[in-house]
Amino acid sequence: MNAQKKQNKAPKKGMLRKILVYAVLIIWAFVSLFPVYWMLTFSLKNNAEIFGENVIGLPKYWVWENYTRALNVGNMPRYFVNSIVVTVATILITLITSVMASYALTRLKWKGSKTMNKFFMLGLTIPIHASIVPLYTTLAKVSMLNTYWALIIPYSAFSLAMGILISIGFMSDIPYDLDEAAFLDGCGVWGIFMRVIVPLMTPAVATVGIYTFLQCWNELMFANVFISRDALKTLPVGIQSLSGQYTTEWGPIGAALSLATIPTLLVYVFLSKQIQDSFIAGAVKG
Repeated sequence: MNAQKKQNKAPKKGMLRKILVYAVLIIWAFVSLFPVYWMLTFSLKNNAEIFGENVIGLPKYWVWENYTRALNVGNMPRYFVNSIVVTVATILITLITSVMASYALTRLKWKGSKTMNKFFMLGLTIPIHASIVPLYTTLAKVSMLNTYWALIIPYSAFSLAMGILISIGFMSDIPYDLDEAAFLDGCGVWGIFMRVIVPLMTPAVATVGIYTFLQCWNELMFANVFISRDALKTLPVGIQSLSGQYTTEWGPIGAALSLATIPTLLVYVFLSKQIQDSFIAGAVKG
C-alpha cells in the first residue's frame, strides 16, 4: 500500500512542478512583452488618451496618422538610413578586428600576447560616456565631427573589448589538432584562419554582432554630441528632436519608437538560435 501511495504521489509532484514552471514562464513572458504592447498602443493614441484614464488599454480612436507624421514630419527615413550605415559599418569593423585579434592572441605564439590581451580587456572597465570630452576634442582636431566616422570609430573601439573576450573564449576551445592538420595540407597562417577558424566561429560571430548592434542602434549620447547636422542624425537623436519646446505630440514619438524597435525585434527573432548555440557550445566545451 505504501509503495502504491508513493507511486501515486510521484506523478502529482511532477504535474505540480510543471504547472509551477509554466506559470512562472507565462508571468515572465507577460512582463517581457508588456512594454512592447504598451509602446504599440501608445503609438496609436492622442495626448488626451495617453494622459487620461486610458493609459494601458487599447486606443478608443486608432490614430494611424501618428505613423505618417513620424515618417514625414520627423524625417524618420533619413534617420533610419543613417543608423543602418553606422551600425553595419561598426559591426563589420568589430567582427573583423575582434576575430583577427583573437586569432593572434590565442593561436599565434609571440612575446607580449598576454600583456596585449590584458590591454584589450581594460576597455571593459572604461565607461563609454566617460570619454566624451577627450573624444570630442580629438575628433574636432582631425575634422571628423559631423561625419559617419565620428560615430563608427568610437562605437567600434568600445565594442572591441567585448568582441575579443567572446571570441577568445570560444576560439580557445577549438582543438589545435585542426590547425596542425590544415598546416600539413599546405595551409599557412592566413589559410588556417580563413578555412578552419572562421567557419567554426559562426556562433561567436553572431553573439558579437548582436551585442554590437544593440550597443550602436540604441546609443544616444555620442550621436547627440558628435553629430549636429540634421542630415546625419541617427534614430535616437531624431526621435528626441520630435519633442517640442512647449507642447509635444506624444503619439508620433511612440510611432517613431515602434519603428525604431522593429530591427531589434527582427534581430532577436532570426538570430536568437545562433546565440543559444554559442552558449550551448561554450557550456559543452567548458
